[in-house]
Amino acid sequence: MKYYLISGEASGDLHGANLIRALKTRDPKAVFRAWGGNLIKQEGATLVKHYNELAFMGFWEVISNLSTIVQNIAFCKKDILQFDPDVIIFVDYPGFNLRIAKWTHKKGFKNHYYISPQVWAWKENRVIQMKRYLDALYVILPFEKLFFEEKHQFPVHFVGHPIQDELCTYKEHRKFFDVHQLDPKTPIIALLPGSRLQEIHKMLPLFIQVATHFKSFQFVIAGAPGIPSASYEPLIKNTSIKIIYSDTYGLLKKSKAALVTSGTATLETALLEVPQLVCYKSNPINYWIGKKIVKLKYISLVNLILNREAVKELIQDDCNYKKLVENLELLMKKNTLDKIRMDYRDLKKQLGGPGASEKTADLIFKAIQ
Repeated sequence: MKYYLISGEASGDLHGANLIRALKTRDPKAVFRAWGGNLIKQEGATLVKHYNELAFMGFWEVISNLSTIVQNIAFCKKDILQFDPDVIIFVDYPGFNLRIAKWTHKKGFKNHYYISPQVWAWKENRVIQMKRYLDALYVILPFEKLFFEEKHQFPVHFVGHPIQDELCTYKEHRKFFDVHQLDPKTPIIALLPGSRLQEIHKMLPLFIQVATHFKSFQFVIAGAPGIPSASYEPLIKNTSIKIIYSDTYGLLKKSKAALVTSGTATLETALLEVPQLVCYKSNPINYWIGKKIVKLKYISLVNLILNREAVKELIQDDCNYKKLVENLELLMKKNTLDKIRMDYRDLKKQLGGPGASEKTADLIFKAIQ
C-alpha cells in the first residue's frame, strides 16, 4: 500500500513517525511519502517538506506568510496526484490539512485524520466539513469522543494519547549527569520554552530572568527538535544555563519543577509527575484575537482533561517575572506537591493506557485493505 502522511510541526513528526512504524509491521511492503521532520524521515518515508518550512504560529504570522502557504497547498495537491496514494493520513495541523482534505475527498482519495483539530476550543463549524470530507477520525483526548459523537453525531475512534507510548518505551540514561555535564548535587528546574522559534524568542528571555532569582538551582533548557543551538545561544550567553537535546524525558525525570510553555509539553510533564507552571505569552494582536474566538476555561491539556486548575496557568500579562518567581517558590512546597501528584494520578486514569499508534495503525490498515 502507498501512504501519504501530512504533519506540520514537531509533535506531528513524532506521532507520525510512531504511526508509520506501527503500519510497517502490518504492511511490510508499505511505501510512505510524508510532510514532517527528521523522525518521519528516519522511519524510511520520503520527506517532501520539513515542518520547519511550514510552522506559522498566530494570526498575524499566518497572514504575513499567506503567499507561502498558498504555494505549499498547490505543491501538495500536485505531489499527491503524482504519488497516487491508497490513503492519506492527516496528523493534526488543521489549517493546512483540512483544506487538502476537502480537495482530496473530491478527487476520490481515502482521508484518515489522526489527532483531531481542536474544534472543541475554536472553529467548531469545522466539524461540518470534517464529517463531509473524512473517512475516519482518530481522537486522543477522552472528552473528544463525547464532543463529536454526542454533540455532533460524528462517530470517531478514541485511541488514547500517543505520548503514553513514548513514555512506555523511554529508557533513562544511566549516566545522565555525566553525559550532559550537569552537577548531580544541584537540583534542576527544566525550561521548556516551546517548539517554535517565535515561542522561544518570546518565552526564554523571561525564563532566564526567573533563573537569576533561584541561585541554588541549575536551569536546563529542553532543546526543541529542528531548532539549532545557535538559536538559543544569543539568549543564554553570560548565563550558566545549558541546553539538552533529544532527552526531554530524561531532563524532566531529574527535575524538581518545570516552566513549560503551553502545549503538548504540559501533558508530557504531568505524565512524568513533574510539578510545573504553565506559561503563555503572545503578541498583543494574536492574544486579543484569540480571546475573542477561543472559549475555554484553561489553556493547558492537563487542566482541560481534568476540568479543573490542577496546574497553575500564567497567561499574557500574568506571565511576568514577579508572578513566575512567586508561583515557582509556592510550587515546591510540600502541600502543593502532594495536591499536584494526586491530580496527576487522576489524569493518568482518564487518559487510559498506551497503544495509540498500534490501535490507529490497525484501524487504518483494516479500512483500506
